[in-house]
Amino acid sequence: MTEFAQRVEQVSISGIREVFEAAGDDAINLGIGQPDFPTPAHARRGAIEAIENDQADAYTSNKGTRSLREAIAATYDREYGLEIDPEDIIATSGGSEALHLVLEAHVDPGQDVIFPDPGFVSYDALTHIADGTPKPVPLRDDLTLDPATVEEAITDDTAAFVVNSPANPTGAVQSEADMREFARIADEHDVLCVSDEVYERIVFEGTHHPPLEFAESDNVVTVSACSKTYSMTGWRLGWVTGSNRRIERMLRVHQYGQACASAPAQYAAEAALTGPQDPVEEMVAAFERRRDVVLDGLEDAGLEVPSPEGAFYVMPKVPEGWCDEVLDRGVIVVPGDAFGANGQGYARLSYATGMEELKAALEIIDDATRAVR
Repeated sequence: MTEFAQRVEQVSISGIREVFEAAGDDAINLGIGQPDFPTPAHARRGAIEAIENDQADAYTSNKGTRSLREAIAATYDREYGLEIDPEDIIATSGGSEALHLVLEAHVDPGQDVIFPDPGFVSYDALTHIADGTPKPVPLRDDLTLDPATVEEAITDDTAAFVVNSPANPTGAVQSEADMREFARIADEHDVLCVSDEVYERIVFEGTHHPPLEFAESDNVVTVSACSKTYSMTGWRLGWVTGSNRRIERMLRVHQYGQACASAPAQYAAEAALTGPQDPVEEMVAAFERRRDVVLDGLEDAGLEVPSPEGAFYVMPKVPEGWCDEVLDRGVIVVPGDAFGANGQGYARLSYATGMEELKAALEIIDDATRAVR
């Protein structure tokens, strides 16, 4: 009798989904990682025009349309002064598929993948699916990833380490000095650095610096997407960038698992990247205002919370029973241990929701915090 693959048996349904299913229909949702802004009109128009002009009916190149990849390359040049060959980019079905391609192409059975704990839930799961061994490492007190911790964790069995900045679930932004160190570690140890930059444009303080800026070898692969920057989560359009030899290996996985990203989504993404960036700036400014309100509310409730510098998450330290109490009172938050063992004693809140809902949720949170103390 055919049984199930062990690598899949080691993967469970996300703890985030379990929280959603336990909540009432009228709950205020501070658990979802999805901007509440519409996709920019010019991005939508890009897809509509492609459909109306019969451009979106057929397969595109496995790597994606040339014009989209040129738009992505131009964005790296504009934002970071990086010269990327469009041939060294694959358009994917969201950042999630991009991460999957990277690990499938670079991890042999039993090899280690180092990633932050707490960290994005996919890192552990996708490592198992690639038949690798997850190796989570703890964060600093400010919830950033210390390059020294990563370097200490590297062994002869290490295939890759993951850097995520701005980070989900913490909202932390790594410094330029950290990113230089991550690039050095990748170069000196000949280990792949997987830089998850899905939130790269949502930064409130400081500046995002990709490790690719500082790498002297081809040991950095970058993952990004339109999902958060352009509020296009449902369009499922991301990409992966790396040296040509790495891209060609990842293409083998992508070609057979996906063939190509959705053609209408590719045209929408191209329009998003090449059109006006005002909607992005307005969204980031709104997130920053919300962050400040949420920080004030959590601190007024007596919670200790590192100040996030990017993304749209905050991760306070919470007393035992806090998450259940908040959920019972009608506010969805995600327990920190859904993001790894070191998330125990924390909770993740998303402020990708309206200001009035946030204020109502903070009042409930204040009452719930008093109740469990």
